[in-house]
Amino acid sequence: MKNIKLIILGIILAFSAGCGGSGSGSTAVVNPPPPPVGGIGRTGIAMGPISTFGSVVVNGVRYDTNSAVFTVNGLSGSQDDLSVGQVVTISGTIDDNGIDGAADEVIFDDNVKGPVQSIDLGLSQIVVLGQTVLINPETSFDDSISPASIDGLDIDDIVEVSGLVDAVGRITATRIELKPAGTEFEVLGVVSAHNMTSSLFNINDLVVDYSGATLDNDFPGGQISNGDFVEAKGTSLVGGTLIAREVDLKNALPNLEDGVHVEIQGFITRFVSSTDFDVTGLPVTTTASTVYEGGVVGDLGLNIKVEVEGDVNSGGVLVATKVDIRRAKAVRATANVDSVNAGANSLVMLGITVNVDTLTRLEDKSSADVRPLTLADINAGDYVEVRGGEFPSGSGAILATILERDDADTAAILQGFVETISNPSFAILGVTIQTGGGTIFRDENDTVISSVEFFSRLAPNALVKAKGTESSATVISADEVEFELEF
Repeated sequence: MKNIKLIILGIILAFSAGCGGSGSGSTAVVNPPPPPVGGIGRTGIAMGPISTFGSVVVNGVRYDTNSAVFTVNGLSGSQDDLSVGQVVTISGTIDDNGIDGAADEVIFDDNVKGPVQSIDLGLSQIVVLGQTVLINPETSFDDSISPASIDGLDIDDIVEVSGLVDAVGRITATRIELKPAGTEFEVLGVVSAHNMTSSLFNINDLVVDYSGATLDNDFPGGQISNGDFVEAKGTSLVGGTLIAREVDLKNALPNLEDGVHVEIQGFITRFVSSTDFDVTGLPVTTTASTVYEGGVVGDLGLNIKVEVEGDVNSGGVLVATKVDIRRAKAVRATANVDSVNAGANSLVMLGITVNVDTLTRLEDKSSADVRPLTLADINAGDYVEVRGGEFPSGSGAILATILERDDADTAAILQGFVETISNPSFAILGVTIQTGGGTIFRDENDTVISSVEFFSRLAPNALVKAKGTESSATVISADEVEFELEF
C-alpha cells in the first residue's frame, strides 16, 4: 500500500475575478485543487465530518487509529485534539464489509479561525474573516458556546470553524469552537484580486496584506498568483485586512491515479448533468449501476450535499458506485430520555422514538464527559438533544443526525412540522403543544406576535419550535412558540 503524505485540501471554494470558471459580472467561481490522495486498502481516501470516536468514525466507517499519525492544523497531534463534527481526511485500509478500517494518517485543518465580524440571525449565518459561515441543525457547537446555537455567539468572539464549502465559497459549518484571545488567525482559500505591487489579495471578502509575510518555497517563482490555493496566517486585522505573518501554498497535490478508492462528503460544486459534476472540486460521473440513497438521480444539482463512493478512472474522474443525497435536517428535540434500547440503536423521548445509525454524531456535553458516547452510556432520565429528521416519512420517528447529552434540566424543546391544529394547541410528531395565557408567540424574525396572529398563520407542515415543560409523556406546556425557517 502506498504511503503518501496527505494534505487536507480541496475543501475550499472561493470567488476569483477573471480566473476561469463562470459567473456573473466580473466575479467567477474557481474550483479548488482536487482532494488529496492516499491509500485506503484499495488505494484511496475518505473525507468527511467525524461522527464519533472509539477510534474515528467518518462517513459511517469506523477507522482503528492505534497506528495512525495525526496532523492537526499543520502540527503533529493526537486523537484527543479532535472533536465530533470536524472535517478530516483519512488514509488507510478499509475492510470488505465497508464499515471497518484502519487509519494510517488522519489530518484536520480548519476552514477559518478568527473574530466574528457579523451575525445574521434571520439567515442563520455569521461572517468570520470575510468568510460567510452558514449554521444549520447539523452544526455541532463546542460546549463552551452557550446556548449551543448561533445565539451563543457574539461579535468579536474568536471562533474556529470546520465545515463543507459550496459552489460560491460559503462554509456550511459542521463544528464551531471558541478560541481564546491572542489566537492566531488563519484562513484557507483561493487567491483572487491579486495586486503584486501593493502585496494584497482576496480570499472571498477578506483582504490579505502579505507585504511583511513569509512565503513558503513552493510558490512558482516565489510569487503568489490568482487561483493559488493558500493558507494565510496572522494576528492582526486592520480595517478588515488581515496582516499576514505567513502564506503557504496548499495546492501541490499528486494526481489521482486509476483505481484509487474515494469516499467523500461535500457539496456539488459544479453541475452539468447527473453524469458530469464535481463534489468539492473532484470530478464525478455516475452509471446505470450507481445506487442512490436519500433521494433519486433527479435530486442532484448545484450545492446539493452528497456523500459519494467509488473508484477513480484513468481520466481522474470518480466513477460513483453510490451517491447518498444528504438533505438538511429540521427536526430538533430536547428533553429527558424516557427509555433506551441500545441493542436496537434507539431511545424514546417525549414519547418519540429516536433512532441512531453509523452516521449519527454522538457527543457528551454533560459533566460526565464520556468519550466516546454510545447509546449504552445513556439512561432513562438523562437530558439529551437530538437533531435530525422524521424517517421513514410519516413514521413519527426521528433518525438522528446529532445526539448530544447535557447536564440535567427540565426544559423541553421540540421543533418540527405541524401535523394537527386545535387552537389553543397543536401537534408535532404526536406531541401536543399546549399554549395558554402565559405563552409568548413569535414569528420567523423573532418578533413577538399575538396568539390570534400565530394561529391564523399556523397550518399543517409549518415549521415551529416550542419551548416549555413536559407536563406529561407526550404534552409540552409551552412558554414560547415560534415559526422557524427551514434550512
